[in-house]
Amino acid sequence: MTAETPTPHDAYPQLTGDQIQVLSACGQWWPTVEGELLYQAGRPSQEFFVVLSGTVAVVDDHGGHERTYQLHGPGSFLGELGLREGQAAFLSAVVRAPGEVLVVGSAELRDLLVREPALGDLILRAYLLRRTLLAGMATGFRIIGSAFSPDTRRLLEFAARNRLPHRWIDLEKDTEAEALLRRVGVTPEETPVVVWHDDRVLRNPTNAELARVMGLRSDTPTEAVCDLLVVGAGPAGLAAAVYGASEGLATVVLEAVATGGQAGTSSRIENYLGFPAGISGTELAERAALQADRFGARITVPAEAARLEQRDGSHVVTLTDGATISAHTVVVATGARYRRLPAPGVERLEGAGVHYAATLWEARNCRMEPVAVVGGGNPAGQAALFLARQSPAVHLLVRGGDLTQSMSRYLIDRIERHPRIDVRVNTEVRQVAGSDRVESVLVQDNRTGERQVLAARALFVFIGAHPATSWLDAAVGLDPQGFIRTGQDVVDVPANLWRHLARAPLALETGLPGLFAVGDVRSGSVKRVASAVGEGATAVRQVHEHLRGVGSPGIRRHVTRVAMTRA
Repeated sequence: MTAETPTPHDAYPQLTGDQIQVLSACGQWWPTVEGELLYQAGRPSQEFFVVLSGTVAVVDDHGGHERTYQLHGPGSFLGELGLREGQAAFLSAVVRAPGEVLVVGSAELRDLLVREPALGDLILRAYLLRRTLLAGMATGFRIIGSAFSPDTRRLLEFAARNRLPHRWIDLEKDTEAEALLRRVGVTPEETPVVVWHDDRVLRNPTNAELARVMGLRSDTPTEAVCDLLVVGAGPAGLAAAVYGASEGLATVVLEAVATGGQAGTSSRIENYLGFPAGISGTELAERAALQADRFGARITVPAEAARLEQRDGSHVVTLTDGATISAHTVVVATGARYRRLPAPGVERLEGAGVHYAATLWEARNCRMEPVAVVGGGNPAGQAALFLARQSPAVHLLVRGGDLTQSMSRYLIDRIERHPRIDVRVNTEVRQVAGSDRVESVLVQDNRTGERQVLAARALFVFIGAHPATSWLDAAVGLDPQGFIRTGQDVVDVPANLWRHLARAPLALETGLPGLFAVGDVRSGSVKRVASAVGEGATAVRQVHEHLRGVGSPGIRRHVTRVAMTRA
C-alpha cells in the first residue's frame, strides 16, 4: 500500500484503549455539544482531537454549501497532514452528536510521537493518506484563472507540487466561474485569484504569499546563526536535514518550490532500497520532511537562494525576497531544473497539457485519454507506466535509437510488455497543437524525415535537466557543464581560506571551507535517489569534522525560529 492508493480503513484507523490512555496522559477530556466547531477551514488548528463519545463530522462548507466528507465516531482521531505541519485546515470539524473528545496540544503531540514511535507511525501514516484523499475531492481553496495565464499555471503548479488540496476553476470553461467572481467582487481582468474560506480573496498572490496563508512558510526575524543550512529539499537535502537535526545541529532547510526536488515529480520509484512495491516521489518527500521536522529541522517553502557570501566567519545566503540567513556550514542540494522542450506550442500550453512531472496531480486532467511522453530515461519510463494505468494509449517518444542507453532494464521489460504503451524511437517533437489545451503532437522520424500527427491530450516532458547553480555566481568552482566541483576535483583553492585549517577540501566540500555540495548539483554525482540520500548523510559527517576543526561554538539542539533577517 502506498499513498497513491489509500483506503478508508488505512486513512481512518481506530485507536485502541491503550493508545487512548497514552494520549490522555498529555491531553484533556472535553465535553462537546451539538453544532460545536472544533476547528475551522482556513485557520490553523493547534490541537489534536480524539472522539471518545458522540460523533464529529468533517465538512467542506465553502460558499455556504456544506458537504460531509467523513463522520468520526468513538476511537477516531481528527485532522490530516496540515495539523502536523502547522498548516491551515482545509475542512471544518463539527460536532453532530454530543459527547466527549480528548484534546492534545500540538507541542505535546509532537513530543509524544517521538516517545511513542508506533503510535506516531499510525497517526502520521493516516495523515499522509488523508492528504492524498483530499487531493482527489476537489476541496480546499479555489484557483480561478485562465489556462492561458502564466500566473494561473504558476499557482496551479505550486499547489500541486506542495500537495495543497485545491480546485481549479477555468475562467473560460467552468460555468461556476462567473458567479463565483461576482460573489467575491472580482472582475475577470483581475484573475487569477485564490478564493479561500469565507470568500477570502488573494489577488494573483506570489508563491510565498500563498504559502504564508496556507501555513507553509512563516518568517520570524532573528539574528541567530544556525549550525547547518541546507539549500534545496530534494532527497539529498532532506537526508542532510534528517541526519543533521538528529545529531543535534540547529538545522534550517530552504526550498524554492516544493520538497522532493526532481524525485518528487516521479510517479513511482521502484528501485529504492526498502520499498519492494515502490513508492511515489511525493510520498517519499513527505515522509522525509516529516522525519526532519520530528528531529527539529525547520523547512521553509518557498525560499529561493539568490546569492552566497562570507561575512564574519559565516556563510550568508540572501534570498530572492531580500531576507538573509547565516550559517556556520552550508550544504548545497539545489539539484537540477528540468529542460524545456524547444518546440512551437510548448511554452504556450505549459500547465494546460504540457507537464514536466507525472504524478496524480498532473494526470488527473487527462484520464482515459491518449497522452505522449518525451524522453528515454528512467523518469520517462516511470511516467509512461504510471499514465498507462488509465490512458488508452501512451506514446513514448525517444530521440535515440533504443531505450537501453539510459533506461533501467526492469523498466524496459515492463514497457515492452505493456499493451497500451507505443514506443517510438528516433522520434522528435516538432510542434504541439491545441487552442486552450494540448490536442495533438506533431512528431518527426529523425532518420527518414517522415512526419505524423499523434492524438494526445497531454504531453509529459522528461528530457534531462541543468544544474541549479546560477545563484552561486563565482563563489565556487563549477565544471564545464555548470555542476559544482568538490573534493579532489576542486581547482584553484584560495590559500588564504584554507591555511588555518591545515587540510584540503573534504570529499563533498567545495573550494570554500564549510560549504558542501551533494546530489544532482555536484559534479560527478550518480543521478539516483539512493546515492543522493547517501551523499546527504555523508555530508553531515563532514560538517561535524569541519566544525571541530574551526572550533565552532556549541551546537543547539533545536531550531525554534527561522534564522532570517531582512536586508
